[in-house]
Amino acid sequence: MSGLRPIGDRMSVTSWPQRRLVREVFDTVGLTPLPRGTRLAAVADGDVHGLWLTGRGADPANGVVLYLHGGGFVFGSRRTHRHLAAALSVATRRPVLLVDYRRAPEHPFPAAADDVLAAYRWLLRTGHTPESITVMGDSAGGHLTAGLLADLSRRRVPMPAAAVMFSPFLDLGCAEVAERDAVRRDPFVPPQRAIECGLSYAGTYSLTHRRINVLGASKRRWPPVLIQVGDTECLLGDSERMAESIRAAGAHCELQVWPGQVHVFPAFYPLIPEGRAAVRYVGDFVRTHSTVGVTEQDIIATAS
Repeated sequence: MSGLRPIGDRMSVTSWPQRRLVREVFDTVGLTPLPRGTRLAAVADGDVHGLWLTGRGADPANGVVLYLHGGGFVFGSRRTHRHLAAALSVATRRPVLLVDYRRAPEHPFPAAADDVLAAYRWLLRTGHTPESITVMGDSAGGHLTAGLLADLSRRRVPMPAAAVMFSPFLDLGCAEVAERDAVRRDPFVPPQRAIECGLSYAGTYSLTHRRINVLGASKRRWPPVLIQVGDTECLLGDSERMAESIRAAGAHCELQVWPGQVHVFPAFYPLIPEGRAAVRYVGDFVRTHSTVGVTEQDIIATAS
């Protein structure tokens, strides 16, 4: 995994040929075998596009997961993240809707944020109650997760039961990443690429726009949040600042900093035991903070 940093150092997201190549290479992650018994169903309803993944033992009576993939707002798709979404479906015992939102720079802000809000409203419109929904996202998807919660709070729309962020990319101005990388080189994320991705997504909008500056958003009505991040990441400060702001608002946030782990390490669960342990913990967290479909056996298993 550390071998990916030199590639990132040389690839620019502003170059269309390089961007297209990285997207194609990234999509090959979709060849990763899914957990046995996973069922897939495409979604295409108006502005909402994505993929339902239902793992073995998952039941919509337990609730559902709305998953927002990462990739710096520029890369990533339902192909790159379907293996992680499928594993989370098994762990949470819930179907996962993996949203295919529009990507920058072809579709800058607010395209992705609007697509995510539309997907949440679609879940409500199709019969899923707020308390049955958990929102998750990795990297840029973590930003979209935070942005969705902030949008729901401002619009007085009912909140989901809980939220999970994996290595969220929250400060699109990347205020700390270069300094952190200079002290401890991130084996995965080049600071310059993070900066390019943030600016590509923001487009003509200021980074202080209230839907972009998610760290500065009010957290008063937010549901319980779990953040998992590796201690090798130059984006670690984003997770720390988010956890601090959530707690300062009186909301619940559990921040887990995993030693020796890289950006979005749970996605590497087929290769590393830490990834598998992190995914299992997410399942426990979701069941702990959801009353939908939770049995007495679930409560006993979580407590033990």
